[in-house]
Amino acid sequence: MFNFESDYTEGCIPEILEALQATNTEQTGGYGMDPHCDHARSLIKKAFGCENADVHFLVGGTQANMTVISSILRPHQGVLCAESGHINCHETGAVEATGHKCLALPSEDGTITAAQVEEAIVRQRDDESYEHIVQPGMVYISLPTETGTLYSKKQLSALYKVCRKYGLPLFIDGARLGYGLAAKANDLKPKDIAKLCDVFYVGGTKVGALFGEAVVILNDGLKKDFRYHIKQRGGMLAKGRLLGIQFEELFKENRYFKISKHAMDMAEQLRAAFEEKGYQFAYRPETNQLFVVLSNTQIKNLRKQFAFHTMGIIDATHSAARFVTSFMTTQEGVDALIKAL
Repeated sequence: MFNFESDYTEGCIPEILEALQATNTEQTGGYGMDPHCDHARSLIKKAFGCENADVHFLVGGTQANMTVISSILRPHQGVLCAESGHINCHETGAVEATGHKCLALPSEDGTITAAQVEEAIVRQRDDESYEHIVQPGMVYISLPTETGTLYSKKQLSALYKVCRKYGLPLFIDGARLGYGLAAKANDLKPKDIAKLCDVFYVGGTKVGALFGEAVVILNDGLKKDFRYHIKQRGGMLAKGRLLGIQFEELFKENRYFKISKHAMDMAEQLRAAFEEKGYQFAYRPETNQLFVVLSNTQIKNLRKQFAFHTMGIIDATHSAARFVTSFMTTQEGVDALIKAL
């Protein structure tokens, strides 16, 4: 059985296990205040060209999203996002459990536009009953999106320009950021990310780590007291060095970007095979998540040999099957799937 269910079905890159073993008997301070976390912070800031940023390590993506968003918003505010956005669909209302509404915008491909954001802000502001309506207080996007699509540099620049015009912070969920940056269709560089938002996070859980995410705060106005929010929202790890060590290893020798490229090389082979054999995609095949339209019979047959998810019904006899490559996807598995097609 070959697994294409997700990019966090495996453990981690071997260098992390080796480093955890090698440092196991060290005694360090807790809660992310240790030399390993400090070193990892410096490596991340160098990779993204943001030396003045604050970097915090949290245990997971849901904790990162809810902590960042709840720390920014006032009690009467909500967060603008795509209707398919992770915070709106796949976090069991974690953000809304903090008292902040997800203000979902329609999207056919997982992205939202500058025009949509501006229209939502102006509509609420100009409504005579504005004080009775949740006020947009920030904008959330994921890069790549939940449907595996990308924002171009032009799109992201336009979106950030609108956010600055109206004073709304822009937050990028980077759970799969490495794969997005390694994609052939991508025209954003790591340093562009740091220039075109107020906060982003570097995903570790889905990109080579056992667990953990690195939140990078760029806007000075959002930095104060953030550690209080991490603790209150359950995102702070007592043995914080376990996070620091993992990100140390991910960002040594550009490993984060190298393993992301591997996943994208595997995905490109699958994309080309699907296209060559005449299969249709439910969404643009741009990253390591490929959403392919298959008949229910094809899905049943493929599941005898491969693990994958279906992510939506197309019609009575077809569904969108999601195949995901990762930092540990093997050539053997890719070849077997191509042959099975």
